[in-house]
Amino acid sequence: MRQIRLAYRDHDRSPVIWAIGEMARGYDVDVRILHIKGTEEYEAALPGGACDVIIEHLEYLYGDPLHGRNVTMFCAPVQASEVEMVVRPDITDASQLAGQRVAIRSTGRFHGVVLRLRAMGLEDSMERVIVADTEVGRWQQWKKVVEGDCAATFISAIYLEPALKAGLKVLPAAKVPIVSHYSQACLTSFAAANDGLMRDYMKSVLHAILWLKLRRSEALEMATGEPMRLMGITDRSAFEWRFDAIVNPLQVRAYPTPQAVANMYDMACAEFSGCENVNPLSLWDLHWLKQLDDGGFIDELTRKLS
Repeated sequence: MRQIRLAYRDHDRSPVIWAIGEMARGYDVDVRILHIKGTEEYEAALPGGACDVIIEHLEYLYGDPLHGRNVTMFCAPVQASEVEMVVRPDITDASQLAGQRVAIRSTGRFHGVVLRLRAMGLEDSMERVIVADTEVGRWQQWKKVVEGDCAATFISAIYLEPALKAGLKVLPAAKVPIVSHYSQACLTSFAAANDGLMRDYMKSVLHAILWLKLRRSEALEMATGEPMRLMGITDRSAFEWRFDAIVNPLQVRAYPTPQAVANMYDMACAEFSGCENVNPLSLWDLHWLKQLDDGGFIDELTRKLS
């Protein structure tokens, strides 16, 4: 069986990653899943040859030292920011937030929040308060809103439930198209040497997305094994909440839109040095997805799993 080494950093991605591994066996592909925890180690893994494919944030690939060279991005199953704006219960309109404070997580895609505030017309009218997970707990910046220190924060959808139980609410906020979770990349040299393997791996990715969305009960049983353990969840209902929050935004026709790529590049330039003068489209190669889509693979599999 042919092998692909798939690297990830955050255990919150594990339901999708394990589904890819499950489906890949049907296409004669052994997905060896590698967890690389540290940011520096993760970002060095692809160019350093420690893995074949990465499935986490990709923005750093535009910057030093790669400048997009020998890098191929090949699918984007999620194209919107994963965070929701959470506010005090008395806030009913975004205009009420002008002049107030917003708690922003110190790690993750910081500039993505700036893009959301910009889309809401609040980029220059809200004071940004940087709050580390070490101060409040993972994705618990909402505590600053409960305490009255801030009027709003942004929380990953999969960590939203505790904030709602604490009496806060989601304020509908402008969505910003952006290449987000589960986008994937490999080295261009690896893709060139393994075109057939990459095509079958893409089949595995598409099959996993459809299986997660159309065969929820089956996929959930898989996910309540190792992924649930890795995510540190023991309560089944709490895990189902997170599972649905992970799966719902996935789209099987994982073509990135021009605006999503542009915003991804904007984020890269804001957070990483050396991105200037890189054409953001030059890293993308969608021919495996396009061939499978045009050949009826997605439609046929959708009918089979429905």
